[in-house]
Amino acid sequence: MRGNGPRLSVTLLTVFPVGGQGTAPDPGTAGAAMAWAPGVGLLLGVIAAVVLLAADHPLGLGPLTAAVLAVAALALLTRGLHLDGLADLADGLGSGRPAGAALDIMRRSDIGPLGTVTVVLTLLIQVAALSQAESAGDGRGPAALIAAVITGRLAVTWACRRGVPAARPDGLGALVAGTVPRAIPAAITLGTLAAVVISAAVLGDPLGWTLPLAVPAGLAAAFGLERHAVRRLGGITGDVLGALAEVATTVALVVAAAGPR
Repeated sequence: MRGNGPRLSVTLLTVFPVGGQGTAPDPGTAGAAMAWAPGVGLLLGVIAAVVLLAADHPLGLGPLTAAVLAVAALALLTRGLHLDGLADLADGLGSGRPAGAALDIMRRSDIGPLGTVTVVLTLLIQVAALSQAESAGDGRGPAALIAAVITGRLAVTWACRRGVPAARPDGLGALVAGTVPRAIPAAITLGTLAAVVISAAVLGDPLGWTLPLAVPAGLAAAFGLERHAVRRLGGITGDVLGALAEVATTVALVVAAAGPR
């Protein structure tokens, strides 16, 4: 049933087991779950923003430590699955091998050197960008974080749009590939941009007006990676979706934190 979509979305994308579904969901439910991904991103972003604010202000730990704790909270809230997907995709694409062999590499439980370096650098960039935004004050850190996390999950919704195939017949990619009508991510993107523009108007200069640029920048980066993955692997997998979420989040954070302090 499509009404189970929000619960399935929370179950797939967070540590919270609210799915309560013992059998494989039908395509309608899977599509609804992916359509709700940005909403789950809003939930995750708000929780991480609370951690950021609490660490920086009442506890007085400073922007850098607060940023580390906020990024760590996101990793814990998602079981690190998106980071694992990023590492697996880096190993698979970086191997330079044909699609079948690359997919086999991505299925392995271990992480290779390229995957490890990719995850470490991604986390460092996220922490540095979030620390820059938080040090600017006036709520720019939480705003940048929430916008970036929503953008990351919106990239997942776009990747599950109709016309994008699955790379293999089993796994999460096969479950959700092509289940979301194109109008849904388009409408959510417009709504997200409208909300971000309003937030930018409240925040003002210098970092506030970079927020509206962060969302399309993150989505553009994810779209480029998605096209490359589909071309190399033949479609999307759960690892590809996780990687898209991390790449879009990271790029959105960097753009949101750009500008003079």
